[in-house]
Amino acid sequence: MSENNHLSSQFDDDLSRLRSHVLQMGGLVETQISAAIEAYSRGEVASVKHIVETDRKVNDLEVAIDDDCAHIIAKRQPAASDLRMVFGISKIVTDLERAGDEAKKIAKGVRRIYEAGQMPSQYGIGVRHIAEAALAMLRQSLDAFARLDSPLAIKVIQADVDVDVEFKSIMRQLITHMMEDPRTITTSIDIIWIARAVERIGDHAKNISEHVVFIVDGRDIRHQPKENKA
Repeated sequence: MSENNHLSSQFDDDLSRLRSHVLQMGGLVETQISAAIEAYSRGEVASVKHIVETDRKVNDLEVAIDDDCAHIIAKRQPAASDLRMVFGISKIVTDLERAGDEAKKIAKGVRRIYEAGQMPSQYGIGVRHIAEAALAMLRQSLDAFARLDSPLAIKVIQADVDVDVEFKSIMRQLITHMMEDPRTITTSIDIIWIARAVERIGDHAKNISEHVVFIVDGRDIRHQPKENKA
């Protein structure tokens, strides 16, 4: 094996490990979000501590992956698609870390609601439905990254519209609750923050998918009208 081939093989191994670490981080964030949704639906306040502990692991992975990206750029000096991969991964882990932060916000909001003796289900608000939709978006965005599947990434981006519409519907319902009965204001505000965190998870999944399109196709479709992202 020539020296060039040997170096190329090492570089491929570096990128493969990097991608594996991103997917490991994504799995932890998925676990956080899923646990937060269950806590909201079932009142499992005890799980909040575990969600917060998982967030620390997510933060540690973000730092480690960013370090790896910096070392790869310094040592390997990647170009073209390899450079897009490293830059894209650096951006993806930022969105994953922020999605994990939103899961932590949901968990803490759930704890406040249940410790106040309230039940979110009494409000008839479909937070679980929008949360499952946002979680599905995140899973698909990670799948698109794992398979370098640009068309799947585009589908995730388009799905964000439905999550945004549902969030606005929840906001209108909760505002109506607060206007009709001021005693619901405290809990309604907590549910609004939870729904907002869920909507932000959908945004981060959309962002990850945009990074996947950049990695695969070399197109930067951030901040473009939705009709230009197909």
